[in-house]
Amino acid sequence: MPGSTSTIHRKLYATQHIRRMRGGAQSHLMRASDGHYYVVKFQNNPQHPRVLANEFLASRIGFCLGLPMPHVNVIEVSDWLIQNTPELCIETAGMRIPCRSGLQLACRYVADPECDMVLDYLPESMAANIDNLEMFPPCLAFDKWTCNADGRQAVFTRPSQYRRFRTTFIDQGYCFNAGNWDFPDMALRGVYYRNYVYRHVAGWDAFEPALSLAEQVELHQLWQCASHMPKQWYDGNQDGLRRLLETLHKRRSMIRDLITQFRQHERNPFPNWKHTPQVAVPDLPADTLECRA
Repeated sequence: MPGSTSTIHRKLYATQHIRRMRGGAQSHLMRASDGHYYVVKFQNNPQHPRVLANEFLASRIGFCLGLPMPHVNVIEVSDWLIQNTPELCIETAGMRIPCRSGLQLACRYVADPECDMVLDYLPESMAANIDNLEMFPPCLAFDKWTCNADGRQAVFTRPSQYRRFRTTFIDQGYCFNAGNWDFPDMALRGVYYRNYVYRHVAGWDAFEPALSLAEQVELHQLWQCASHMPKQWYDGNQDGLRRLLETLHKRRSMIRDLITQFRQHERNPFPNWKHTPQVAVPDLPADTLECRA
């Protein structure tokens, strides 16, 4: 992949808890030692410890494909901060369990929480106000490749001084089928729930350049995306990680078939896809097919 992975800061520490975030992983918005805000997912989240590994790996791959995804990092959350912040807890089965200290996943927050607007829904009537709406089909190629078992999650941000929105694709934790690390492909997996984001698709060009970059990726580049990932996030199962990356590498040739499966679904996501008629090509004389030294 021509793109480079997002920068990994060796030492990033949580310094302040801001608020609890919505979502099944029960993440928290926190300020870090670099002064930036991060959405932090903890190892003892209710979904699976591997969602941290998935988010880290998949986001770095998506970043290399040129997709608008948050930078990911490893953040250390201290015992002291958890003990002195009652809000840093996981709620499950009517119980409140303190978040685990140590190395957690940090996703850079997509906006300035003090003044920018962040929405997880925009009606179709607002589509013309989204600057990068064309990024949804390339992200679909990514989601099909990585077998995102969730619907495509996106947020729309608007700085206070602007009128238009930009999309950021968030929450890659269910790529690789969440904690299972397998690839049970289905037509509607990994797709955005509203068709209007795909209405401009007229052919394969709409999925570029992410599609071609994914098809050309080398195995060592996938390993690079997995570098600096704490072993605690996948139980130190190096063989499992190796199988995951090797399977992902082999799946490059399947991406177009998986997109076609979605294209042929009764949902009809690409109504403007142009069907190019096949043109009969006359047979060439036999001698023109021979290789000449």
